[in-house]
Amino acid sequence: MLKYIIVILDDTSVSFCHYENNRGDNHLISLDALKEGLIWTMKENLMVQFVYPSFKLPKEYVEVIDTIDHIDITPDPLNGDVVIFNGIDSISQIADTSADNIVLRLNRKDLFMGVDDLVKCIKEGKSLRIIIKDITDFDSEDFVTYKSVLNKLSQAIENAVISGLNPQLSIVTDRMQLTEMNSCNAGVESVTLAPDGKFYICPAFYYDKLDDVGNPKAGLSIPNQQLLKLEYAPLCRQCDAYHCKRCVWLNQKSTLEVNTPSHEQCVVSHLERNESMRLLNTLKQQGRIRTNISIPEIDYLDPFDKIVKKI
Repeated sequence: MLKYIIVILDDTSVSFCHYENNRGDNHLISLDALKEGLIWTMKENLMVQFVYPSFKLPKEYVEVIDTIDHIDITPDPLNGDVVIFNGIDSISQIADTSADNIVLRLNRKDLFMGVDDLVKCIKEGKSLRIIIKDITDFDSEDFVTYKSVLNKLSQAIENAVISGLNPQLSIVTDRMQLTEMNSCNAGVESVTLAPDGKFYICPAFYYDKLDDVGNPKAGLSIPNQQLLKLEYAPLCRQCDAYHCKRCVWLNQKSTLEVNTPSHEQCVVSHLERNESMRLLNTLKQQGRIRTNISIPEIDYLDPFDKIVKKI
């Protein structure tokens, strides 16, 4: 069941996930399309997330936006409910934002090189959501490096907790708080209204020029929508890397199947899962955390390997 709608206000609106937005020309959603989209949203009783460009919106757009409760996703470090930072060089700006929800988008090499900068953020008690932009490009050497990086970040979180802080780093701490899959669920729990006035499964489908799935006048129509659901994902439905976003766009891009993730996505998620397990067990043993959540030991990094063993 749909719960919220993402509204991309302009073609140059900031990316907050794995997809890249390389469009350089401004193209605001028309006021009529915005109003129609919000009327449809209110009829469907959905929550709204507006995704902003870097420039200031015209007054008439702000007035329409303010007619409905919403969350602002913005590249402006001084404004917004969710603030997006891009690249390792932007980490220095994180200290200057008061936002509770910070998303940091990095490619894997920048993440590896910037681990010490992330440790500094952890020492300051910051809470960050990390998006690895090129996750499907990981190779065997990257997996080894990433495991080491996760361990270093985990140690920093442990030290911060000992110091009385409560930092959150999605790639380590999210799994520690989950008892079921907490995936993106694009096309199932959310839909996107793009600047062309049409619906898309998620922003990535719009920027990748994939088919739309309706509009506010005609309504929403997602072909084979069941394939977007967890119960129709044979690998994911038996997986306990609950923090994995199970990105259907990445799935389609890398395996040509929206319900099947790539090997790289699975291994990365399980390396994170295993580091979460180690940190959770350590904090429990120290008496610094009380929770009924437990993460069991496993002997695989890709659920596909688990299936193969049964054959």
